[in-house]
Amino acid sequence: MNVTRIARFFEERITPFGRKGDLQPPAGTLAFVWHYVRQAKGAFAGMAFFGGAVAVLEAALFYFVGRLVDMLAMAEREAGWSGFLTLYGPELALMAATVLVGRFVVVALGALIEEQIIVLNFFNLVRWQAYAHVARQSLTFFQNDFAGRIVTKVWSAGQASGDLMTSLLQVVWFMAIYTVSTLMLVGQLDWRLAAVVAVWIGVFAVLARYFVPRIRRHARQTAEASSMLNGRLVDSFSNIQTLKLFGREDDNDAYIRDGFERFQNTLRPFARLLTGVRSSLALLSGTMISMIAFLSIDLWLAGAITAGGVAFTLGLVLRLNMLLGRMMTQLNGIMRNLGTVQNSAELIAQPVTLTNRPDAAGLETPRAEIVFDRIAFGYHHDLPVIEDLSLTISAGEKIGIVGRSGAGKSTLVNLLLRFYDLDSGQILIDGQDIAAVTPQSLRRKIGMVTQDTALLHRSIRDNIAFGRPGAGDAEIWAAARQAEAAGFIADLVDQRGRRGLNAHVGERGVKLSGGQRQRIAIARVMLKNAPILVLDEATSALDSEVEAAIQDNLEGLMTGKTVIAIAHRLSTIARLDRLVVMDGGRIVESGTHSALVARGGLYAELWERQSGGFLGDGADAPVTERSGD
Repeated sequence: MNVTRIARFFEERITPFGRKGDLQPPAGTLAFVWHYVRQAKGAFAGMAFFGGAVAVLEAALFYFVGRLVDMLAMAEREAGWSGFLTLYGPELALMAATVLVGRFVVVALGALIEEQIIVLNFFNLVRWQAYAHVARQSLTFFQNDFAGRIVTKVWSAGQASGDLMTSLLQVVWFMAIYTVSTLMLVGQLDWRLAAVVAVWIGVFAVLARYFVPRIRRHARQTAEASSMLNGRLVDSFSNIQTLKLFGREDDNDAYIRDGFERFQNTLRPFARLLTGVRSSLALLSGTMISMIAFLSIDLWLAGAITAGGVAFTLGLVLRLNMLLGRMMTQLNGIMRNLGTVQNSAELIAQPVTLTNRPDAAGLETPRAEIVFDRIAFGYHHDLPVIEDLSLTISAGEKIGIVGRSGAGKSTLVNLLLRFYDLDSGQILIDGQDIAAVTPQSLRRKIGMVTQDTALLHRSIRDNIAFGRPGAGDAEIWAAARQAEAAGFIADLVDQRGRRGLNAHVGERGVKLSGGQRQRIAIARVMLKNAPILVLDEATSALDSEVEAAIQDNLEGLMTGKTVIAIAHRLSTIARLDRLVVMDGGRIVESGTHSALVARGGLYAELWERQSGGFLGDGADAPVTERSGD
């Protein structure tokens, strides 16, 4: 069995991506950690066993040094190796076997468990499960926080949970075993030496009890300040074009510096506390080492212990001093990790607010009729956006939604996609309540192009094929041609020399123009070919020539589909089967373009106020809707 096979054996003990179903961890810090640790409890038990074994062997090494000093003192130098081995051969062989074989096996197995199981798999197990749970949160969850802050907490949860358990087992557990071993080995020489070591440990425990809770509190505050600063940095870099466009680099520098100063102010008392810890430990260890050294020499002068006993005792306590210092340093790290875990748990452990019913089934759309049945909704319950709205869209009907900004048009579409749950009423597709079907099956039946087109930082191929995973290049090119995108795609080259469909588009598609992003989004929906089509300002980023070319293809795409189109440019939707006019979250008019113009109501007013084909917002437009129309 070679080294690779041994490593693979340990690496396969945990499958980081195996757990499915309910991935929500509990909110309590220790319960949060245990939720993940129990999935790898065998590995951590092994880590504890071998960590304890290493501690015993560490103490035994100093005992061996003391025995060697005594052996050398009693052996006759003239007898050479043969005489020395005759007197102490079996004991020397046991020492050599322990150092060469036993210590190697214990350390190697401990390293395999830590590196191949814990670091490689457990860290990613926590990160993956935390990501999978957070990714299923509602849009509101993500709209209320920095994306960078969320990412930091998800990533840190895995690192901090793994580091916390590793530190507890490698340092605290190791230290506990080593301390007990030290007390036993020193105690067999003289009880007074053991008593001084016990006093040392007792004073250390008092210092730890004073400092550790304070370290934990400051660690949590520092983790929160760190995630805040990280969120500001990511937000700034994500919107770097806007910052440069408005020449606001200096103002943004002030905003970021404010974040740094908040982090600095949070970190300052923490740093002072740590200085106090280190100084206190230095004073304690210096005092105790001096006392033990004096007592050891006094006992040797009195003939109570041998010179080997003095060497063994001083070696043990010097190592103990180093370990106690390391332990307090690690307690700082442990409390930092505990604070980070607590900070991450507060976000990750939040329950998913949009959940499936236990009996949720897949949506079937033999006809694709949509019914909004007396629905009401508000982002805040005291600020309703839509009130008592009813609307039936027949199978294959193509309607336009019209209204001032804030009237509730985009909100209506978001409710159809079940990005939010209704406050009352229901939405039916072919008689099926969308709250009773899985969101994935619902959204697979709806193709949507929005005015704010964001692409994934992946290849053109991946972005278009998002509409239909597994689609071949021929189908992707066909969709691109329909969207008038094939020409510019063929000419694309990214910074790594990837061309055409292989070219990457940058974060949110920033390497493409607005019109190019819009055409990629249209190609994606054309490839998806869903029975329900939603167009929310689908051609708003296109110039007139390209828009005219795409309109014919869009009309072909609409054939046989139920269509909802939102447009401020009324000329783009005037030819649809029916126009629905919204105002203040209600439907106030409905009919064809010509009928509504003849009626002389709100639609006629909006049509009259257009200039160059665009709809004015109106000074009295409501402002309750968040997802701009």
